[in-house]
Amino acid sequence: MNLLHRPVRMHIASVGVSKFCFLFSLAFCGLLLLLLPALQPPARQVDLPQPRPQIRPTPSHHTRVPAVSVHAGETDLSTGLNGSSVGQGGSTETEATRNDKTEVGSKRNQERGAPPGGKIGGGLSGSKSHDPLELKDIFIAVKTTRKYHKSRLELLIQTWVSQAKEQTYMFTDGEDKELRMRTGANIINTNCSAAHTRQALCCKMSVEYDKFIESQKKWFCHVDDDNYVILPSLLQMLSSYHHSQDVYLGRPSLDHPIEAAERVKSDGSVSVKFWFATGGAGFCISRGLALKMSPWASLGNFISTAEKIRLPDDCTIGYIIEALLEVTLTHTHLFHSHLENLQKLPTDSVLEQVTLSYGGFENRRNVVSIVGGFSLAEDPTRFKTVHCLLYPDTDWCPRRKPRHKN
Repeated sequence: MNLLHRPVRMHIASVGVSKFCFLFSLAFCGLLLLLLPALQPPARQVDLPQPRPQIRPTPSHHTRVPAVSVHAGETDLSTGLNGSSVGQGGSTETEATRNDKTEVGSKRNQERGAPPGGKIGGGLSGSKSHDPLELKDIFIAVKTTRKYHKSRLELLIQTWVSQAKEQTYMFTDGEDKELRMRTGANIINTNCSAAHTRQALCCKMSVEYDKFIESQKKWFCHVDDDNYVILPSLLQMLSSYHHSQDVYLGRPSLDHPIEAAERVKSDGSVSVKFWFATGGAGFCISRGLALKMSPWASLGNFISTAEKIRLPDDCTIGYIIEALLEVTLTHTHLFHSHLENLQKLPTDSVLEQVTLSYGGFENRRNVVSIVGGFSLAEDPTRFKTVHCLLYPDTDWCPRRKPRHKN
């Protein structure tokens, strides 16, 4: 009996040992899996980039950021916070430093004959072209009125406008289809009042500005209907600057900044001083600067701006540029109006100017002293004489008599 059951007990014992080994293997594998991460070598730590220290701008007492006017050829500056300007080297120009430079520049301008606080410009000799121009790049606006179409406008169309017919636009207050058809001139009826009032003048200037923006041209130049524009000089002067920068060129009629009251507060007015270029002599504005004027000048806003300070159109232009945009007027002696003594202009420099004018009814003798093929009676404004000296091949200009050989 015992001999029969012995193999069975041995088989059971063998099965038990196998189960034990299997369980032991599972336990060992589980323990190995738990210890495996601890047995691996430590991973290398990667150095993460550290944040750069922030440099605080120099404190300034001014809250408004001034516009930086850079002429062609000067180092281009990007405006920093609080009115500081950062150059290419990364150094910060503080308000005090800029004021020192402005004071030095103002003294130099005064020594060269510029009014204090303004930049001086207008010298054509030695000027280097930074923005090659053609007449097609300039928008010339002539402000006139219906009653002066025959006495003033036809003279301009006969003389200098004939050399820039596609670039010149006459802004008037009355329809004149006959003059347009006969001369082919660009005559724009603004539908503004014919009265010589602040509102009427600003109405026309508002239309001038909008038409210039639509034209996509590089320069906006405004003149009156008693101005002769010497086109070669105009091209040479504007080529000394770049149309994408902030450029405001003209001649002040006063020897000091004008003061205006900004009616912006319910409890009173804020006084502001600024220079402006007189429209009677003409002025030019770069497209880059004209686009910045848009919030105060486009789509009728010019009229609203003028009403706020209650000043004429040319003063309002200066207010927007100098007082609001903080761009300095570049004073030039190449623009001339009937308000100055034109006879004092040196004869040999007349053809180097940009604009000329002539006296009105009250002072008919106030004209440039220049000799040509017309007498003073034949050419009281001297515009025909100037034109024939510039363009002697014009068909109506007197022909020079050939010299007889001895």
